[in-house]
Amino acid sequence: MMLRTVCSSILKNTGIGRSVPCVHAILNKRSFCARPEIGQAERLTDIGTRKIMTPDHDMFRESVRKFFKDEISPHQDEWEKQGYVDRWVWERAGEMGILGVDVPEELGGVGGDYVSSNVVLEEQVYANFPGPSFPIHNDVNIHYLVNYGSKEQIERYIPGTVSGKIITAIGMTEPSAGSDLQGIKTIAKKDGDDWILNGSKVFITNGYMCDLAIVVAITDPNAKKLAHGITLFLVDADMPGFQKGRILQKIGQKAIDTSELFFEDVRIPQSNVLGEVNRGFYYLMEQLPRERLTVANLANGHAEFMFEETRNYVRERKAFGKTLANLQTVQHKLAEMKTELCIGRAFVDQCIELHSEGRLDSSTASMAKYWCSELENKVAAQCLQLHGGWGYMWEYPIARAFADARVQTIYAGSNEIMKELIARQIVTGK
Repeated sequence: MMLRTVCSSILKNTGIGRSVPCVHAILNKRSFCARPEIGQAERLTDIGTRKIMTPDHDMFRESVRKFFKDEISPHQDEWEKQGYVDRWVWERAGEMGILGVDVPEELGGVGGDYVSSNVVLEEQVYANFPGPSFPIHNDVNIHYLVNYGSKEQIERYIPGTVSGKIITAIGMTEPSAGSDLQGIKTIAKKDGDDWILNGSKVFITNGYMCDLAIVVAITDPNAKKLAHGITLFLVDADMPGFQKGRILQKIGQKAIDTSELFFEDVRIPQSNVLGEVNRGFYYLMEQLPRERLTVANLANGHAEFMFEETRNYVRERKAFGKTLANLQTVQHKLAEMKTELCIGRAFVDQCIELHSEGRLDSSTASMAKYWCSELENKVAAQCLQLHGGWGYMWEYPIARAFADARVQTIYAGSNEIMKELIARQIVTGK
Protein backbone atom coordinates (compact mmCIF):
# COMPACT_ATOMS: atom_id res chain seq x y z
CA MET A 1 0.00 0.00 0.00
CA MET A 2 2.87 2.36 0.84
CA LEU A 3 4.48 1.74 -2.59
CA ARG A 4 1.17 2.45 -4.33
CA THR A 5 0.80 5.68 -2.34
CA VAL A 6 4.33 6.79 -3.21
CA CYS A 7 3.90 5.99 -6.90
CA SER A 8 0.52 7.72 -7.05
CA SER A 9 2.09 10.75 -5.45
CA ILE A 10 4.85 10.75 -8.07
CA LEU A 11 2.27 10.68 -10.85
CA LYS A 12 0.18 13.40 -9.25
CA ASN A 13 3.04 15.75 -8.43
CA THR A 14 4.93 15.39 -11.71
CA GLY A 15 1.85 15.52 -13.89
CA ILE A 16 3.45 13.19 -16.40
CA GLY A 17 1.05 10.27 -15.99
CA ARG A 18 1.30 7.78 -18.82
CA SER A 19 4.81 8.85 -19.79
CA VAL A 20 6.20 7.00 -16.76
CA PRO A 21 5.72 3.39 -17.88
CA CYS A 22 8.05 2.02 -15.22
CA VAL A 23 5.92 3.55 -12.47
CA HIS A 24 2.80 2.06 -13.99
CA ALA A 25 4.62 -1.24 -14.17
CA ILE A 26 5.21 -1.04 -10.42
CA LEU A 27 1.57 -0.15 -9.75
CA ASN A 28 0.37 -3.07 -11.86
CA LYS A 29 3.06 -5.56 -10.97
CA ARG A 30 0.63 -8.15 -9.64
CA SER A 31 -1.49 -8.15 -12.81
CA PHE A 32 1.61 -8.31 -15.00
CA CYS A 33 2.86 -11.38 -13.17
CA ALA A 34 -0.50 -13.08 -13.62
CA ARG A 35 0.03 -13.33 -17.38
CA PRO A 36 2.22 -16.21 -18.57
CA GLU A 37 4.82 -15.67 -21.24
CA ILE A 38 4.41 -17.72 -24.42
CA GLY A 39 6.81 -20.46 -23.30
CA GLN A 40 4.66 -21.10 -20.24
CA ALA A 41 1.40 -21.47 -22.20
CA GLU A 42 0.12 -24.64 -23.81
CA ARG A 43 0.70 -23.15 -27.25
CA LEU A 44 2.98 -20.29 -28.33
CA THR A 45 0.00 -18.69 -30.08
CA ASP A 46 -2.42 -18.87 -27.14
CA ILE A 47 -4.48 -15.79 -26.25
CA GLY A 48 -3.94 -14.40 -22.75
CA THR A 49 -0.13 -14.47 -22.69
CA ARG A 50 2.65 -11.83 -22.54
CA LYS A 51 3.01 -9.02 -20.05
CA ILE A 52 2.78 -6.31 -22.74
CA MET A 53 -0.79 -7.42 -23.43
CA THR A 54 -3.94 -6.68 -21.43
CA PRO A 55 -7.44 -8.22 -21.32
CA ASP A 56 -8.52 -5.52 -23.80
CA HIS A 57 -5.83 -6.67 -26.22
CA ASP A 58 -7.02 -10.26 -25.72
CA MET A 59 -10.59 -9.32 -26.69
CA PHE A 60 -9.33 -7.47 -29.74
CA ARG A 61 -7.13 -10.44 -30.67
CA GLU A 62 -10.10 -12.81 -30.51
CA SER A 63 -12.06 -10.69 -33.00
CA VAL A 64 -9.07 -10.28 -35.34
CA ARG A 65 -8.32 -14.01 -35.21
CA LYS A 66 -11.93 -14.77 -36.11
CA PHE A 67 -11.76 -12.28 -39.01
CA PHE A 68 -8.73 -13.96 -40.55
CA LYS A 69 -10.14 -17.45 -40.00
CA ASP A 70 -13.63 -16.78 -41.33
CA GLU A 71 -13.12 -14.13 -44.00
CA ILE A 72 -9.54 -14.40 -45.24
CA SER A 73 -8.35 -18.00 -45.05
CA PRO A 74 -11.17 -19.52 -47.18
CA HIS A 75 -10.01 -17.45 -50.18
CA GLN A 76 -6.30 -18.27 -49.92
CA ASP A 77 -6.03 -20.53 -52.99
CA GLU A 78 -8.10 -18.20 -55.17
CA TRP A 79 -6.14 -15.08 -54.28
CA GLU A 80 -2.77 -16.76 -54.65
CA LYS A 81 -3.68 -17.78 -58.19
CA GLN A 82 -4.79 -14.29 -59.22
CA GLY A 83 -1.85 -12.59 -57.50
CA TYR A 84 -3.86 -10.15 -55.41
CA VAL A 85 -6.78 -10.09 -52.99
CA ASP A 86 -10.23 -8.76 -53.78
CA ARG A 87 -10.77 -5.12 -52.87
CA TRP A 88 -13.72 -5.86 -50.61
CA VAL A 89 -11.28 -7.39 -48.10
CA TRP A 90 -9.73 -4.01 -47.44
CA GLU A 91 -13.07 -2.34 -46.87
CA ARG A 92 -14.19 -5.19 -44.64
CA ALA A 93 -11.00 -4.78 -42.61
CA GLY A 94 -11.83 -1.09 -42.28
CA GLU A 95 -15.29 -1.96 -40.98
CA MET A 96 -13.70 -4.31 -38.44
CA GLY A 97 -11.43 -1.54 -37.15
CA ILE A 98 -8.15 -3.23 -38.01
CA LEU A 99 -6.76 -0.53 -40.34
CA GLY A 100 -5.12 2.56 -38.87
CA VAL A 101 -5.33 0.90 -35.47
CA ASP A 102 -2.95 3.24 -33.65
CA VAL A 103 -3.80 6.38 -35.60
CA PRO A 104 -5.29 8.93 -33.15
CA GLU A 105 -9.06 9.30 -33.27
CA GLU A 106 -8.78 13.04 -33.75
CA LEU A 107 -6.97 12.38 -37.03
CA GLY A 108 -9.60 9.91 -38.22
CA GLY A 109 -8.02 6.72 -36.92
CA VAL A 110 -9.18 3.95 -34.58
CA GLY A 111 -7.33 5.43 -31.59
CA GLY A 112 -5.75 2.21 -30.31
CA ASP A 113 -2.21 1.80 -29.05
CA TYR A 114 0.86 0.44 -30.79
CA VAL A 115 0.48 -2.94 -29.08
CA SER A 116 -2.97 -3.29 -30.67
CA SER A 117 -1.49 -2.66 -34.10
CA ASN A 118 0.93 -5.51 -33.46
CA VAL A 119 -1.97 -7.78 -32.56
CA VAL A 120 -3.26 -7.42 -36.13
CA LEU A 121 0.01 -8.33 -37.82
CA GLU A 122 0.61 -11.25 -35.42
CA GLU A 123 -2.81 -12.70 -36.12
CA GLN A 124 -2.21 -12.41 -39.85
CA VAL A 125 0.92 -14.56 -39.68
CA TYR A 126 -0.78 -16.96 -37.25
CA ALA A 127 -3.30 -17.42 -40.07
CA ASN A 128 -0.32 -18.18 -42.37
CA PHE A 129 -1.56 -15.83 -45.07
CA PRO A 130 0.45 -12.64 -45.83
CA GLY A 131 -2.03 -11.33 -48.40
CA PRO A 132 -3.59 -8.77 -48.10
CA SER A 133 -0.57 -6.73 -47.05
CA PHE A 134 -2.11 -4.93 -44.10
CA PRO A 135 1.25 -4.54 -42.24
CA ILE A 136 2.90 -2.26 -44.86
CA HIS A 137 -0.29 -0.18 -45.00
CA ASN A 138 -0.95 -0.12 -41.24
CA ASP A 139 2.50 0.04 -39.73
CA VAL A 140 4.50 1.88 -42.36
CA ASN A 141 2.65 3.92 -44.96
CA ILE A 142 -0.10 5.47 -42.85
CA HIS A 143 2.43 6.76 -40.37
CA TYR A 144 4.23 8.81 -42.99
CA LEU A 145 0.96 10.66 -43.44
CA VAL A 146 0.33 10.94 -39.70
CA ASN A 147 3.84 12.19 -38.88
CA TYR A 148 4.62 14.42 -41.85
CA GLY A 149 1.31 15.17 -43.55
CA SER A 150 -0.25 18.62 -43.55
CA LYS A 151 -3.68 19.12 -42.00
CA GLU A 152 -5.17 19.12 -45.50
CA GLN A 153 -3.34 15.92 -46.49
CA ILE A 154 -4.42 14.14 -43.31
CA GLU A 155 -8.04 15.14 -43.86
CA ARG A 156 -7.84 14.09 -47.50
CA TYR A 157 -6.24 10.68 -47.05
CA ILE A 158 -6.47 9.30 -43.50
CA PRO A 159 -10.24 8.55 -43.46
CA GLY A 160 -9.89 6.53 -46.66
CA THR A 161 -6.81 4.63 -45.50
CA VAL A 162 -8.59 3.70 -42.27
CA SER A 163 -11.82 2.66 -44.02
CA GLY A 164 -9.95 0.57 -46.60
CA LYS A 165 -11.16 2.69 -49.51
CA ILE A 166 -7.62 4.01 -50.08
CA ILE A 167 -4.91 1.34 -50.36
CA THR A 168 -1.38 2.65 -49.96
CA ALA A 169 2.03 1.73 -51.31
CA ILE A 170 5.47 3.23 -50.75
CA GLY A 171 7.88 3.53 -53.65
CA MET A 172 11.47 3.29 -52.43
CA THR A 173 13.16 0.41 -54.27
CA GLU A 174 14.35 0.86 -57.87
CA PRO A 175 15.94 -1.53 -60.35
CA SER A 176 19.38 -0.18 -59.39
CA ALA A 177 18.69 0.82 -55.76
CA GLY A 178 17.55 -1.58 -53.06
CA SER A 179 18.91 -1.34 -49.54
CA ASP A 180 21.01 1.67 -50.64
CA LEU A 181 18.33 4.37 -50.78
CA GLN A 182 20.90 6.96 -51.84
CA GLY A 183 21.24 5.14 -55.16
CA ILE A 184 17.77 6.09 -56.44
CA LYS A 185 17.37 7.78 -59.83
CA THR A 186 13.68 8.79 -59.84
CA ILE A 187 13.70 12.58 -60.08
CA ALA A 188 11.24 15.43 -59.63
CA LYS A 189 11.92 18.85 -61.18
CA LYS A 190 10.19 22.08 -60.22
CA ASP A 191 7.91 23.54 -62.87
CA GLY A 192 6.18 26.65 -61.63
CA ASP A 193 4.19 25.68 -58.56
CA ASP A 194 4.23 22.00 -59.54
CA TRP A 195 6.75 19.18 -59.74
CA ILE A 196 7.34 16.91 -62.75
CA LEU A 197 8.11 13.34 -61.69
CA ASN A 198 10.01 10.82 -63.85
CA GLY A 199 11.40 7.40 -63.00
CA SER A 200 10.39 3.92 -61.94
CA LYS A 201 10.09 1.71 -58.89
CA VAL A 202 10.15 -2.07 -58.52
CA PHE A 203 9.11 -4.71 -55.96
CA ILE A 204 6.40 -2.40 -54.63
CA THR A 205 4.03 -4.06 -52.16
CA ASN A 206 0.39 -3.15 -52.86
CA GLY A 207 1.66 -1.56 -56.07
CA TYR A 208 -0.97 -3.05 -58.36
CA MET A 209 -3.93 -2.17 -56.13
CA CYS A 210 -2.73 1.09 -54.62
CA ASP A 211 -4.82 4.24 -54.76
CA LEU A 212 -2.01 6.29 -53.27
CA ALA A 213 1.75 5.85 -53.58
CA ILE A 214 4.29 7.61 -51.39
CA VAL A 215 7.16 8.07 -53.84
CA VAL A 216 10.79 8.78 -52.98
CA ALA A 217 12.45 11.08 -55.53
CA ILE A 218 15.53 13.25 -55.98
CA THR A 219 14.70 16.96 -55.93
CA ASP A 220 18.19 18.41 -55.56
CA PRO A 221 20.70 16.41 -57.63
CA ASN A 222 23.37 19.00 -56.81
CA ALA A 223 23.11 18.55 -53.03
CA LYS A 224 26.44 17.97 -51.28
CA LYS A 225 25.06 14.61 -50.19
CA LEU A 226 22.19 12.90 -52.00
CA ALA A 227 20.48 12.41 -48.63
CA HIS A 228 20.07 16.19 -48.50
CA GLY A 229 18.18 16.27 -51.79
CA ILE A 230 15.41 13.66 -51.47
CA THR A 231 11.69 14.45 -51.15
CA LEU A 232 8.55 12.37 -50.60
CA PHE A 233 5.56 12.84 -52.92
CA LEU A 234 1.95 11.71 -52.61
CA VAL A 235 1.04 10.32 -56.03
CA ASP A 236 -2.61 9.47 -56.65
CA ALA A 237 -3.29 6.46 -58.88
CA ASP A 238 -5.31 8.55 -61.36
CA MET A 239 -2.60 11.13 -62.01
CA PRO A 240 -1.74 11.26 -65.75
CA GLY A 241 1.60 9.64 -66.47
CA PHE A 242 1.48 7.25 -63.50
CA GLN A 243 1.41 3.67 -64.80
CA LYS A 244 1.35 0.42 -62.87
CA GLY A 245 3.34 -2.44 -64.28
CA ARG A 246 2.65 -6.15 -64.20
CA ILE A 247 2.18 -8.13 -61.02
CA LEU A 248 5.54 -9.76 -60.39
CA GLN A 249 5.61 -13.54 -59.98
CA LYS A 250 7.25 -14.38 -56.65
CA ILE A 251 8.28 -17.67 -55.07
CA GLY A 252 6.22 -16.84 -51.99
CA GLN A 253 3.66 -14.41 -50.60
CA LYS A 254 1.79 -14.96 -53.84
CA ALA A 255 -1.43 -13.14 -52.89
CA ILE A 256 0.39 -9.87 -52.19
CA ASP A 257 0.33 -7.71 -55.29
CA THR A 258 3.95 -6.76 -55.87
CA SER A 259 4.53 -4.69 -59.00
CA GLU A 260 6.54 -2.10 -60.87
CA LEU A 261 5.51 1.56 -60.93
CA PHE A 262 6.35 3.97 -63.76
CA PHE A 263 6.25 7.76 -63.76
CA GLU A 264 6.42 9.69 -67.00
CA ASP A 265 6.09 13.44 -66.68
CA VAL A 266 3.65 13.11 -63.78
CA ARG A 267 2.60 16.60 -62.72
CA ILE A 268 2.39 16.80 -58.96
CA PRO A 269 1.02 19.89 -57.20
CA GLN A 270 2.90 21.39 -54.28
CA SER A 271 0.03 20.29 -52.06
CA ASN A 272 1.13 16.67 -52.65
CA VAL A 273 4.63 17.16 -51.30
CA LEU A 274 4.81 15.18 -48.05
CA GLY A 275 6.60 17.17 -45.37
CA GLU A 276 9.39 19.53 -46.36
CA VAL A 277 11.25 19.53 -49.66
CA ASN A 278 14.64 17.77 -49.45
CA ARG A 279 13.83 16.25 -46.04
CA GLY A 280 12.60 12.92 -47.39
CA PHE A 281 15.69 10.88 -46.54
CA TYR A 282 15.50 11.95 -42.91
CA TYR A 283 11.82 10.98 -42.75
CA LEU A 284 12.72 7.55 -44.10
CA MET A 285 15.43 7.12 -41.48
CA GLU A 286 12.98 8.12 -38.73
CA GLN A 287 10.37 5.57 -39.85
CA LEU A 288 12.62 2.63 -40.72
CA PRO A 289 13.02 1.43 -37.09
CA ARG A 290 9.26 0.87 -36.89
CA GLU A 291 9.26 -0.85 -40.28
CA ARG A 292 12.09 -3.16 -39.22
CA LEU A 293 10.40 -3.98 -35.95
CA THR A 294 7.27 -4.81 -37.95
CA VAL A 295 9.28 -7.32 -39.99
CA ALA A 296 10.80 -8.75 -36.79
CA ASN A 297 7.40 -9.33 -35.22
CA LEU A 298 5.98 -10.79 -38.42
CA ALA A 299 8.98 -13.14 -38.61
CA ASN A 300 8.88 -14.33 -35.01
CA GLY A 301 5.10 -14.70 -35.09
CA HIS A 302 5.24 -16.67 -38.32
CA ALA A 303 7.89 -18.96 -36.85
CA GLU A 304 5.64 -19.49 -33.81
CA PHE A 305 2.87 -20.61 -36.15
CA MET A 306 5.23 -23.00 -37.98
CA PHE A 307 6.38 -24.51 -34.70
CA GLU A 308 2.81 -25.22 -33.60
CA GLU A 309 1.87 -26.61 -37.01
CA THR A 310 4.85 -28.95 -36.84
CA ARG A 311 4.20 -29.98 -33.27
CA ASN A 312 0.69 -31.05 -34.28
CA TYR A 313 2.08 -32.97 -37.25
CA VAL A 314 4.75 -34.96 -35.37
CA ARG A 315 2.24 -35.91 -32.71
CA GLU A 316 0.11 -37.62 -35.35
CA ARG A 317 2.58 -38.85 -37.98
CA LYS A 318 3.87 -42.39 -37.34
CA ALA A 319 7.22 -43.87 -38.29
CA PHE A 320 8.99 -47.02 -37.06
CA GLY A 321 5.90 -48.08 -35.16
CA LYS A 322 5.42 -44.90 -33.14
CA THR A 323 4.70 -41.22 -33.62
CA LEU A 324 7.52 -38.92 -34.67
CA ALA A 325 7.06 -37.05 -31.40
CA ASN A 326 8.33 -40.12 -29.55
CA LEU A 327 11.69 -39.98 -31.32
CA GLN A 328 14.35 -38.27 -29.24
CA THR A 329 15.95 -36.52 -32.20
CA VAL A 330 12.59 -34.91 -33.01
CA GLN A 331 12.01 -33.96 -29.37
CA HIS A 332 15.39 -32.26 -29.18
CA LYS A 333 14.73 -30.31 -32.39
CA LEU A 334 11.40 -29.09 -31.00
CA ALA A 335 13.11 -28.11 -27.74
CA GLU A 336 15.73 -26.10 -29.61
CA MET A 337 13.15 -24.29 -31.71
CA LYS A 338 10.87 -23.44 -28.80
CA THR A 339 13.78 -22.05 -26.78
CA GLU A 340 14.95 -19.82 -29.63
CA LEU A 341 11.41 -18.63 -30.35
CA CYS A 342 10.84 -17.65 -26.73
CA ILE A 343 14.11 -15.71 -26.76
CA GLY A 344 13.06 -13.94 -29.95
CA ARG A 345 9.61 -13.15 -28.56
CA ALA A 346 11.09 -11.64 -25.40
CA PHE A 347 13.33 -9.36 -27.47
CA VAL A 348 10.53 -8.35 -29.86
CA ASP A 349 8.19 -7.54 -26.97
CA GLN A 350 10.95 -5.45 -25.39
CA CYS A 351 11.30 -3.56 -28.68
CA ILE A 352 7.53 -3.03 -28.83
CA GLU A 353 7.69 -1.47 -25.38
CA LEU A 354 10.63 0.72 -26.45
CA HIS A 355 8.76 1.94 -29.51
CA SER A 356 5.63 2.62 -27.45
CA GLU A 357 7.78 4.82 -25.22
CA GLY A 358 9.49 6.56 -28.16
CA ARG A 359 12.85 4.97 -27.34
CA LEU A 360 13.41 2.43 -30.13
CA ASP A 361 16.67 3.23 -31.92
CA SER A 362 17.90 2.14 -35.33
CA SER A 363 20.50 -0.32 -34.04
CA THR A 364 18.08 -2.16 -31.75
CA ALA A 365 15.42 -2.36 -34.48
CA SER A 366 18.07 -3.68 -36.87
CA MET A 367 19.08 -6.37 -34.38
CA ALA A 368 15.45 -7.46 -34.03
CA LYS A 369 14.88 -7.57 -37.78
CA TYR A 370 18.11 -9.46 -38.44
CA TRP A 371 17.72 -11.99 -35.63
CA CYS A 372 14.04 -12.79 -36.09
CA SER A 373 14.05 -13.05 -39.88
CA GLU A 374 17.05 -15.39 -39.75
CA LEU A 375 15.30 -17.43 -37.07
CA GLU A 376 12.11 -17.56 -39.13
CA ASN A 377 13.96 -19.08 -42.07
CA LYS A 378 15.82 -21.50 -39.82
CA VAL A 379 12.56 -22.66 -38.23
CA ALA A 380 10.90 -22.90 -41.66
CA ALA A 381 13.64 -25.24 -42.93
CA GLN A 382 13.59 -27.39 -39.81
CA CYS A 383 9.80 -27.66 -39.69
CA LEU A 384 9.60 -28.59 -43.36
CA GLN A 385 12.24 -31.26 -42.76
CA LEU A 386 10.18 -32.74 -39.93
CA HIS A 387 7.21 -32.97 -42.29
CA GLY A 388 9.24 -35.10 -44.69
CA GLY A 389 7.98 -35.31 -48.26
CA TRP A 390 4.60 -33.88 -47.33
CA GLY A 391 6.30 -30.68 -46.27
CA TYR A 392 7.23 -30.09 -49.90
CA MET A 393 3.60 -30.26 -51.02
CA TRP A 394 1.89 -26.88 -51.51
CA GLU A 395 -1.32 -28.20 -49.93
CA TYR A 396 0.46 -28.38 -46.59
CA PRO A 397 0.68 -25.07 -44.68
CA ILE A 398 4.37 -25.57 -43.92
CA ALA A 399 5.22 -25.50 -47.65
CA ARG A 400 3.55 -22.10 -48.05
CA ALA A 401 5.18 -20.87 -44.87
CA PHE A 402 8.62 -21.96 -46.07
CA ALA A 403 8.23 -20.04 -49.33
CA ASP A 404 6.70 -16.98 -47.67
CA ALA A 405 9.50 -16.71 -45.11
CA ARG A 406 12.37 -16.39 -47.55
CA VAL A 407 11.92 -12.70 -48.40
CA GLN A 408 12.01 -11.57 -44.78
CA THR A 409 15.81 -11.42 -44.68
CA ILE A 410 15.79 -9.20 -47.77
CA TYR A 411 13.22 -6.44 -47.49
CA ALA A 412 13.17 -3.44 -45.12
CA GLY A 413 16.93 -3.52 -45.65
CA SER A 414 18.78 -6.77 -46.23
CA ASN A 415 20.26 -8.50 -43.20
CA GLU A 416 23.73 -7.68 -44.48
CA ILE A 417 22.80 -4.00 -44.16
CA MET A 418 21.33 -4.68 -40.70
CA LYS A 419 24.71 -5.99 -39.58
CA GLU A 420 26.40 -2.87 -40.96
CA LEU A 421 24.04 -0.66 -38.95
CA ILE A 422 24.51 -2.71 -35.79
CA ALA A 423 28.31 -2.72 -36.22
CA ARG A 424 28.38 1.04 -36.84
CA GLN A 425 26.79 1.68 -33.46
CA ILE A 426 29.22 -0.74 -31.79
CA VAL A 427 32.31 0.83 -33.35
CA THR A 428 31.43 4.52 -33.48
CA GLY A 429 28.65 4.80 -30.91
CA LYS A 430 26.40 6.49 -33.49
